[in-house]
Amino acid sequence: MRRLQISAFTLLELVITLAIVAVLALFAVPAYRSQVARAHRVDAASALLRAAQFVEGAASDSMLALPPGFNQAPQLGSAVYRLRVLPADDANGGYAIEAAPDESGPMRDDACGVFTLDATGMRGNRSAANGSVPPSAECWGTS
Repeated sequence: MRRLQISAFTLLELVITLAIVAVLALFAVPAYRSQVARAHRVDAASALLRAAQFVEGAASDSMLALPPGFNQAPQLGSAVYRLRVLPADDANGGYAIEAAPDESGPMRDDACGVFTLDATGMRGNRSAANGSVPPSAECWGTS
């Protein structure tokens, strides 16, 4: 009589495989979330620069609202950041634009808070929740 040989996974092999997957997920998920947050911040910064070009090229000196496509980041799809032109002030060179995280979006609790850009090219961040804000270079992706 011939013996039928069945090959299967043992419980120990299965537990070891699950442990390896858990350790990989432990490091991969935070790294993924960090990269997604960085991509959203880059989106906000590029949207501010795009909006600044639009405001500088606009014929009206008293522009208070940005048209669709310039009023959010990303340009298409659901908004992660909302952009608006702040009232004119001589200290900032004529205009300032801010990109505030959407209240229901994934960046609402981000450490970088609200991105600002004025006519002189001064970049900045301010916290929406009166917390500490990382240096602007870190938030704007230039460090």
